[in-house]
Amino acid sequence: MPNLLKELKELLDSRAFERRQVVLSSGKTSNYYFDGRKVSLNPKGAYLIANIICDMIRNDNVNAIGGLTMGADPIVGAVGVAAFEQGMNMSLFIVRKEAKKHGTMRLIEGPALQAGQRVVVVDDVITTGGSIIKAVQAVREVGCEVVKAIALVDRQEGGAEALLEMGVKVEAIFTAADFGL
Repeated sequence: MPNLLKELKELLDSRAFERRQVVLSSGKTSNYYFDGRKVSLNPKGAYLIANIICDMIRNDNVNAIGGLTMGADPIVGAVGVAAFEQGMNMSLFIVRKEAKKHGTMRLIEGPALQAGQRVVVVDDVITTGGSIIKAVQAVREVGCEVVKAIALVDRQEGGAEALLEMGVKVEAIFTAADFGL
């Protein structure tokens, strides 16, 4: 996995970070912007992310993996393919920002989650933890156990601590400090 991590770090550093003043979705101002989709929607990036996450969850007896749309979508799809190739049996899910107003009126898309299932929640970045918290709350309402949350990058701005207070362990592949930020 060390070579996968090195390759992913190089891709993230060259494609996903913009070092400039920006206002984040949390309303905070930052001297950089991170857009993980620039890597998770790249074939090589998707491959690296998926295989690294599969290694991170291999021994966790996970039944499903998913997260809040949009940051989680490409990660979830890529992990699903890699997990299948590696013989890891799990389902995938995406949590909508709000329940559909028509049709199935679902908040969680994908094969129905069942109470007692062990799930992992993913996202491209964690700042305040808002996106992951919303996904955690949605799957907990179904009765699932959140084994852990995984982010490509933790901005180290309190999100991991907020999730820990909810009883959710956070594992970031990288932190902002890994990129000198």
